[in-house]
Amino acid sequence: MQEQIRKFLDFLAVEQGYSDNTIAAYRNDLSQFAGFLTKMDPLFASWAEVRRDSIVNYILHLKEREYTSSTVARKVAAIKSFFHYLLAEGIIKDDPTVTLDSPKVKKRLPKALSHDLVNRLLAEASKYSTPKGQRDKALLELLYATGMRVSELVLLNIDDVNLASANVRCFGKGAKERIIPIYDRAVHALEEYLQKGRPRLMKNPKEKALFLNHRGKRLTRQGLWLIIKHYADEVGMGSEVTPHTLRHSFATHMLSGGAGLREVQKLLGHANISTTQVYTHVNSERLREVYDESHPRAK
Repeated sequence: MQEQIRKFLDFLAVEQGYSDNTIAAYRNDLSQFAGFLTKMDPLFASWAEVRRDSIVNYILHLKEREYTSSTVARKVAAIKSFFHYLLAEGIIKDDPTVTLDSPKVKKRLPKALSHDLVNRLLAEASKYSTPKGQRDKALLELLYATGMRVSELVLLNIDDVNLASANVRCFGKGAKERIIPIYDRAVHALEEYLQKGRPRLMKNPKEKALFLNHRGKRLTRQGLWLIIKHYADEVGMGSEVTPHTLRHSFATHMLSGGAGLREVQKLLGHANISTTQVYTHVNSERLREVYDESHPRAK
């Protein structure tokens, strides 16, 4: 059983180009499912033995443990993908997930900061002239200038940045490359960091990572999140900021500024335009909030 899971994960990594984080999520979800099946039936030894009822019971088990609907939906999606793979490989003859509906998840609109709040956050990082301060200013400016995912930003190397052309190259999901232009303020922040901050953080001259931690190693996603949270707390909006907040703000502000959906889709690295369209709803909600704030009688 675990052998089939391992081969499936290899397939996702090699053939589908899934990220390490996605692979880890699949591994966790499928191992949990296998553990549930074994607990229900200690003699369970083959994926061909799994029936639709067993999967339904697992979904009910997850709901009883008060997993969120989005988490249950993700776990069900992992199971369905796994059984599709087993069927395609000829390991099973029938797919027990064919008639299985995924739990419906209420879509939450992404949280976007106003221009004023973004400027407050960026200004806070500008207060410090230390190497870490110069690094933090550069990475926050770059996040907002490009709308990159946090995972994409920490994987940047020095040669991915072209300050002369004012753009940055990043690799998104499925290792898809995209070139993103950056504004002057981000260029200047990166120039200062590369000339003054990074050399003082660097321990190994051969290190290629753009953003370094205090040990001179590549900054991790967790480290970046702690940096963002620190500055968000400093300006009193810690609860409003998540690792994706600047990405959401970038997309929302681009659309409100007149950029087209296709243009924003390309910059964000979305595979489907429908993913980008959610930001048009964010703009609509924000416009209603502004109207209500300025027209209290209209409420």
